[in-house]
Amino acid sequence: MRLLDADAGYRVRTTVRSLEREGYVRAMLKEGGAEPGERLSFVAADLEKDAGWAEAVAGCEFVLHVASPLPASVPKNEDELIVPAREGTLRVLRAARDAGVKRVVLTSSFAAIGYGHPEQTAPFDETIWSDPNGDDISAYSKSKTLAERAAWDFIAKEGGALELATVNPVGVFGPVLGADYSTSILLVQRLMDGAIPGCPRMWFGIVDVRDVADLHLLAMSAPAAKGQRFLAVSGDFMSIQDIAKVLKARMGAAARRVPTRVLPNWMLRLAALRDPAVKLIIPELGKIKNGTSEKAQRVLGWSPRSREDAIVATAESLVRLGLLKK
Repeated sequence: MRLLDADAGYRVRTTVRSLEREGYVRAMLKEGGAEPGERLSFVAADLEKDAGWAEAVAGCEFVLHVASPLPASVPKNEDELIVPAREGTLRVLRAARDAGVKRVVLTSSFAAIGYGHPEQTAPFDETIWSDPNGDDISAYSKSKTLAERAAWDFIAKEGGALELATVNPVGVFGPVLGADYSTSILLVQRLMDGAIPGCPRMWFGIVDVRDVADLHLLAMSAPAAKGQRFLAVSGDFMSIQDIAKVLKARMGAAARRVPTRVLPNWMLRLAALRDPAVKLIIPELGKIKNGTSEKAQRVLGWSPRSREDAIVATAESLVRLGLLKK
């Protein structure tokens, strides 16, 4: 089932930290085929400040809280991620409750499910929580786990009639709308640019951004989604080498720089000493993981695109927008 429709008739109010971003956001929507005009309005609000949130949610039936910081390198202090993720989530929930909002859909992450555990062969699902005190858990994974835990605790203790559902995506790929794209896109961009000499021994879950948006709308509108978590992943996890091979097979000459050899772990550990982005992935080297979206498909009728199509759509958009090395 696909609900994402630019003409579904919803009136949408979105928040930006600065209203100067409105023009840029509208331009990206136009790139994606949507020109909502007056049905889209903007309010200035910051996750680290109280101002603006009451105005943002006033009169809304549903609130989708999708923003949380995901860095391209390891932060100096984990609280740089944890505090805005947790406190920002609680600000949105309080404002939504006070405004009589029916349901909040929180964009959580697989990072709140599949980290801090001993290695396992069984796929991760929504019944599992990341252990924030586990070995090698990153600041980002800890921030997403603590923020989602705080959200469910709030609903249980202070939420009143407010409903909550969460969507927990894996790596989000698919077409980008401009140069200001998410951190997950860097993997495809760096492979296409030949910016890395080979493929780290890592496994990722893949999901298309359009299917993540669809799942948010299903979680927003379906009665059965109340009080539920939904892991968003298309098929089995893939190794970076598998992702590289898909690009080689389907992107033709544009993928001429894509490496397909596997890099030894020691080489990555050496590179991490001087590259903060590489340091971010070191804890996951060699760890084979998997996850399942059986619940979202069964309960909500969600039907995601293939992981291969999501990868190719990412690369095609980077080429189309001129965001790769010439």
